[in-house]
Amino acid sequence: MNFELSDDQRMMRDSFAGFLDEMSSMERVRAAAEKNGFDAEMWAGLAELGAFCLRVPEELGGLGLGVMDAAVLMEEVGRTLASGPVAETLVSARVLMTLASDSQAELYEALMAGSKIVTIAYHDVASQPKQWLAGGAVANAVIAKNGNSVLLYTLPETERFEENLAATCIAEIDFASAEATVLGEGPEAVAVFEQGVEEWKLLMAVALSGLARTAVEMAAEYACERIAFDKPIGAYQAISHPLADLITEIDGGKYVTWKAIHDIAKGVADAGAQISMSLYWNADTAARAVTQSLHTFGGYGLATEYDIHLYNLRAKAWPLVFGDINRLMEEAGRRLFAGEVAALPDVGEVGIDFDLGEEADAMAKELDDLFNEILTPELRAKAHYSFDGFDRGVHKKLAENRFLFPDWPKELGGREVEPYVKSALMGVWEKHGWTSHPVGTSMLVGTMIDKCGNDELKQEVLTKIVSGDAICSLGYSEPGCGSDVFAAKTKATQLEDGSWQIDGAKMWTSGANIAQYVLMLTRTNPDVPKHKGLTMFVVPLDSPGIEVQPVFTFQDERTNATFYDAVRVSDKYRLGEVNGGVKVMAAALALEHGGGFMKAQRAMFEDAEELCAEITYNGKPLIEDVDAQKRLARARLHTYIGEVLGNRALWVGVTGRENKAYGPMTKMFSSEKFQSDSRDLLDLTAPYSLSKREGAAGEVNLAYRHAHGTTIYGGTSEVHRSMIAERALGLPRTR
Repeated sequence: MNFELSDDQRMMRDSFAGFLDEMSSMERVRAAAEKNGFDAEMWAGLAELGAFCLRVPEELGGLGLGVMDAAVLMEEVGRTLASGPVAETLVSARVLMTLASDSQAELYEALMAGSKIVTIAYHDVASQPKQWLAGGAVANAVIAKNGNSVLLYTLPETERFEENLAATCIAEIDFASAEATVLGEGPEAVAVFEQGVEEWKLLMAVALSGLARTAVEMAAEYACERIAFDKPIGAYQAISHPLADLITEIDGGKYVTWKAIHDIAKGVADAGAQISMSLYWNADTAARAVTQSLHTFGGYGLATEYDIHLYNLRAKAWPLVFGDINRLMEEAGRRLFAGEVAALPDVGEVGIDFDLGEEADAMAKELDDLFNEILTPELRAKAHYSFDGFDRGVHKKLAENRFLFPDWPKELGGREVEPYVKSALMGVWEKHGWTSHPVGTSMLVGTMIDKCGNDELKQEVLTKIVSGDAICSLGYSEPGCGSDVFAAKTKATQLEDGSWQIDGAKMWTSGANIAQYVLMLTRTNPDVPKHKGLTMFVVPLDSPGIEVQPVFTFQDERTNATFYDAVRVSDKYRLGEVNGGVKVMAAALALEHGGGFMKAQRAMFEDAEELCAEITYNGKPLIEDVDAQKRLARARLHTYIGEVLGNRALWVGVTGRENKAYGPMTKMFSSEKFQSDSRDLLDLTAPYSLSKREGAAGEVNLAYRHAHGTTIYGGTSEVHRSMIAERALGLPRTR
C-alpha cells in the first residue's frame, strides 16, 4: 500500500506550487476576473514549465507522464484558482497530438507554447450544437465529437466573453457556424476523444478537492483569530464540527479520485463508474465546503475584499460548465447496473497503491477456508454482528489456528502480521457475517494487560485470552455519564489487606453475560479533579456481588447493565498505578478510536443491489430504475470513500507518518454514511425491507437497525469531530 507521491511528483508539485503562488495570487485572480477571466502571463508561464505537454506521449513530442502527474498539477490549480482552462488544455493537447496530422503541427506548437488555446466540448455537438465551454471566451480552437467523427473547430477572433457567475473565461459556442476540420473518424478516433472527456472528469475532481481544502483551511484560520464572547469562534462546536465534517469529506474526495485512477490501471470492473462518482463527490463537497467556509467568516465573507468569495463562486462555476453534476450519478448508475461502458483513459504509470498485498490475500484465503470448514449451517443461522453471535467452539478453533489476534507476537498466540494483513482478515470475518466484537474487546483488554498488568495477572488472564478460553467486556460508561468516561462514580476502595472493594454500576457492558472478565474504570480518589482519581481493573465476572441485567436493543442485540455490590478483587487485578487510570485509559481509547464500518456498508449495498434485482417496479426489476441506480451508486461511493480513508489511516500507522486524526475521520465518516445510507436503502427497497425474513430483505432491515449504534459506540461522532477539528485543522479545543 502506498499513499505517497514519488520524488519526481513532489518536485513537480513544489515547482508548480511556487509558480502559482506568485502568478495566481488572489490579486491576479481578481485582475483576470475584471477582464475576461484569463491570465495570459500566467498561462505563458505554465507553458514554459511544460504543463501542457504533461499528458502528450513521448513519441509525439510530449513528456509522456501519467494522469497522477497531471492530478498533482490540478490540485495546485484548484488551490490557487488558476485563471484559465488548464484541465481542458491538458486533455486537448493529448487528443490533438494523438489524432492530428502534419497540418495541425503549427497549432500544436502554439498550444504547447501557450500562445494559442485549444479547449474541448464535453458533449456530442451532433445533439448539442450550442455548448458552454471552459475557455470558450479566449480559445482559438475547440476539439469536439460530432457523431462518429472528431472535429477541430476554429473559432473566429471575436469578443465572446459575457458576464458570468465567477467571471471565468467561459462562453457559449455555436458549432453550426464554426469552421471545422476532421481530426479523425470511426470508433478509434471517437474513443480517443471520449477517453479525454473521462480524463477531464478526474482532473477536475482533483482541482475541486484542492479548491475546497484551501477554502476550509482559510475558514479554520479565521476561526482561530476571530473572537466572540471572549474566545475564538473555532472553540464553538457549531463552527468546528461542520469544518471537521468537510475536511474529512475533502480528504475522501481526493483519495477516492486517486482510487479511480488506480483502479483504471488495475482493470477493476467498476472503474468507469468511479470516474463519474469522483467528479460528482468532489463537486458537491466543494460547493458545500465553500458555503460553510464563507459562513464561518460571517458578514465579512460577503465582502469582495475577502478572498473566500472567489473560492465560493469557482467551486460552482468550474464543474457546472459541464452541466448538472447530479447527472453524473445517473451516469454512474448506468455504468454499474445498465451495462454502459466508459472509454477509460490510459492513465500511465500509477505509483500509489491501495492493494493490501499478496501476503494479505494468501492469509485471507486461509481464514476463509477455515470458516468454510467450521461454520455449519446451524452456526451460520445464529450468526450476528454482536456478542449474540458468539460461539465458544468457533472461538476456540480460531485461537488454535492463531486467527483471534493475528497481529500479536507468536508467544501471545499471534502471527505477527502487518496491519494490511489484519485488515484483509477482518474482511473475511465480515464476509461470513461472524461477530468480531468479543475478539475486539478481548484484544483491547489483552493489550492493556500486556502493557500495564503485573506478571500474575498476565499468567491468569492473558493466557486464557490467548488460548480462547476467556473473553472480555468493557466497563467504561455509567448511568448518566455517557461519553464522559472520566466522570465515573463506581468506587474502588483499598482495604487493609491490600485488596479492593468495588461498588457501583456500569452501563452498556455488552458481552458481560458471557464474558469472564470486564475492564473497569473506577474512582479511587474523589478529592481530586475527576480525571486524576481514576484506577483501572480487570475484574472477574464470577466474583460475588456482581449482577448482570440484560438490556435489549431494537437491533436484535443484548447489552447489559452491571451492578457491583461490595465486590472484592485482589490487587493483582489492577492495571497501572493507583490513580493512574488516565494513562491506561488513554492507551485503551487510542486502540478504540478509529476503525470503521466499511465492511458492514459493503455488505449492505450488496444486499440492497440483490434485493433491487428481485423487486418488480413498473413491470421491470427495480434495479433498472434510474433513481434506484443513483441511490445504489451513492451507497457504493460512500463505502469506497470510507475504505480509502481507512486505508490512509492504516498506511500512516504502518509508515509512521503524521496522523491528523485519520482514524477518527474514518470512523466518523463511515458510521454517519452507514446510518444515512441504511435509511435510504430501507426506503428504496420498501416494503420488502420491512420484513425480517431470511435473505437480502432481512439483511437490509438489520443494517438499518445496526447502523444507529455505530455513531455512538467506539467514540461518538461528536467526540471524533472535535478530535478532527483540533488535529486536522488546528482549531481550538472544544468540549
